[in-house]
Amino acid sequence: MLTVPWAAVIGSPIAHSLSPVIHRAAWECLGLAGDWEYRSAEVDRGGLGAFIAGLDPQCRGLSVTMPCKQAVMPLMDVVDPLAAAVGAVNTVVPGAGVLTGFNTDVHGITTAIAEARAARGLGPARSACVLGARATASSALAALGALGVTRTTVVARRFSGPGSVVAAAARMGVGIDQVLIGDTTRAGAALAADIVVSTLPAGAADPLAALVRPGGHQCLLDVVYAPRDTALRRAFEAGGAVIAEGTEMLIHQGAQQVRLMTGRDPDTGVMRAALEAEVASREGR
Repeated sequence: MLTVPWAAVIGSPIAHSLSPVIHRAAWECLGLAGDWEYRSAEVDRGGLGAFIAGLDPQCRGLSVTMPCKQAVMPLMDVVDPLAAAVGAVNTVVPGAGVLTGFNTDVHGITTAIAEARAARGLGPARSACVLGARATASSALAALGALGVTRTTVVARRFSGPGSVVAAAARMGVGIDQVLIGDTTRAGAALAADIVVSTLPAGAADPLAALVRPGGHQCLLDVVYAPRDTALRRAFEAGGAVIAEGTEMLIHQGAQQVRLMTGRDPDTGVMRAALEAEVASREGR
């Protein structure tokens, strides 16, 4: 049994997760590495209830990934208003016997895009496009609202089902235009937006790359960071668009999780160096 304060990333499959890398780096720079333990746990929807019910008093927090971001919400005692509006919890923080669910993906997406656009000197964005319609797409929608975008086009294979971005948009009072991914004319027009966020899994956005006619005013955030060199990214880079790295989203959402779990501010530079080294190792560089 663990006798030290601990946290973990949970989801399924979990072996590929980079959360342990960035959290352990953060804890080390905060002087907590010898006293805290961060691990990973393979937890699917079926085992989620038992896992949450079995948390011991030493647990300081959970990083929640797919497929548990929505399934974990009913198991919380309190859900932060932002996470409730988005419809997804990616962070669980126990305190005084109360489990509180947060969403730090919104912070990660907002910060990654804002920093990339500022580095290029781009002004306020007027239009946006989100590829995908599930949990991360809903977080992207909230992030775009924080960046001043009032209406977004969402391109997806389907919009129905639990956890849809359509329901999240209604809760947030945000207008969206829905475009089916097979409608190449409208999808191509949507991809001309000032900000494009792809929340699709690796390879799923490749067919859309042929529709891209990018310009230097555009910014792409592709949440896929392994492999980083996606067809969609290549298409936008070829037209001079600025790229907001998916790894930057991961770092900033992770840093926010560390703040919630420890009450302390981590060094994102240390987290970034550890993440880049791990990604390079996995890519054989």
